[in-house]
Amino acid sequence: MTTEPTIFERSSPGRVGISWPAVDVPERPVSELLGPENLREELPLPEVSQVDVVRHYTHLSSVNYGVDTGFYPLGSCTMKYSPKVNEEIAALPGFSALHPYQDEETSQGILQVLYDVQRFLAEIGGMDAVTLQPAAGAQGEFTALMLFKRHHERVGEAHRRIVIVPDSSHGTNPATAARCGYEIVKVNSGPDGLADVSALSSELSGDVAAVMLTNPNTLGLFESRVTDMSRMIHDAGALLYCDGANMNAILGINRPGDMGFDAMHFNLHKTFSAPHGGGGPGSGPVAVKGFLERYLPVPTVGFEDGRYFLDYDRPESIGRVHSFYGNIGVIVKAYAYILNLGAEGLRSVSENAVLNANYLLSKIASAYDVPYGRRCMHEFVASALRYKDSGVRALDIAKRLMDYGFHPPTMYFPLIVPEALMIEPTETESIETLDAFAEAMLAIGREAQSQPELVHSAPHTAPVSRLDEAEAARRLELRWSDAGD
Repeated sequence: MTTEPTIFERSSPGRVGISWPAVDVPERPVSELLGPENLREELPLPEVSQVDVVRHYTHLSSVNYGVDTGFYPLGSCTMKYSPKVNEEIAALPGFSALHPYQDEETSQGILQVLYDVQRFLAEIGGMDAVTLQPAAGAQGEFTALMLFKRHHERVGEAHRRIVIVPDSSHGTNPATAARCGYEIVKVNSGPDGLADVSALSSELSGDVAAVMLTNPNTLGLFESRVTDMSRMIHDAGALLYCDGANMNAILGINRPGDMGFDAMHFNLHKTFSAPHGGGGPGSGPVAVKGFLERYLPVPTVGFEDGRYFLDYDRPESIGRVHSFYGNIGVIVKAYAYILNLGAEGLRSVSENAVLNANYLLSKIASAYDVPYGRRCMHEFVASALRYKDSGVRALDIAKRLMDYGFHPPTMYFPLIVPEALMIEPTETESIETLDAFAEAMLAIGREAQSQPELVHSAPHTAPVSRLDEAEAARRLELRWSDAGD
């Protein structure tokens, strides 16, 4: 693939993109309008024709990879296809043109949407109340732990300063707990890939504030002893938090609230199909059991006497965690998604996501180790460890996948699996796509044995191949300069 020149390299002196008509009003020097102190001596913008500008940026957009252009198997990310009708609904003027300070009486429509989404998420999660404010999953975690902290303070147990986190948890879990001022205690997974209940029990004490658990966990396995863990955690006076990043596996099948969780967050930009990553932003609503409702951020949306209103009457609230009421555009997309599918449709989402993941696992299991069994929920973690003696690692396999036209899966996560490749196909992919991806993975496995250097030097079709990634992170250069600079 030829490298696209920069817009500056396309520049040619005197070339313009548009010709303006002659000025028909008196001219004034720019220095009079802005003041000479605000003028730059020279602004080295590229001089490019309109057609070259259009071709340049159109070509760059075609090089970019997104879920609209191909399969995106990033484990733990749920990069499902996002229906365009949801985008159109969120862009309706009645939603997009609203001002956040608009009077409640003229905002009844959007307030009803927010109120309904609160109710939908509470029902889906098996919880009692919801805040829509958090802007993403990590902020949802932060919000929930601050609710836990406020609760412990109110019941006279502010001394609880420990949060227990399994070793297969998302990296944001310990980071969030530390940000909230807690001490982190790690609990290792057992040989079956599930949280070690005995190890958890031995760490429980009167100083533990909470346990953060993902179910299904990051290995794509369902924590089958979650109710036992919930019982012992609550017996110790601690609270149980559910990282809802993997809700795509259990919609309409299991509810975290029924498992014993006290609070959880949802990723609307994952489970409920609002674009994320480069298409963001995110939204991480938090659902809680009733005893935590009084601490929720203000405002929530209430309904009384036939009208919707913003409820600020929460004297024990932890306060705001986001400006205004949350990322409303994302919430509207999730609202449309939930209404379109209904209860049966949401259950089908999870059933098909689990089916696709198990199908893909079965297709590639002959070439890649799957350390924790041959069945999974919505995602699985394979290992490329068998190819390490040939000099091929998970990174090399991920790079080689790009030559086959696929986005790489998540690599080296979770840390408990060596040479990890974390794969989540989601429910929106066809069997033809899954077969093609599986065949690419199998072909790369054969290449790793017969032509390891071919894999190790990949990608061969991208604009750039191997970079010194550590050096690139240390010396990030995003500003163009000519060769003489």
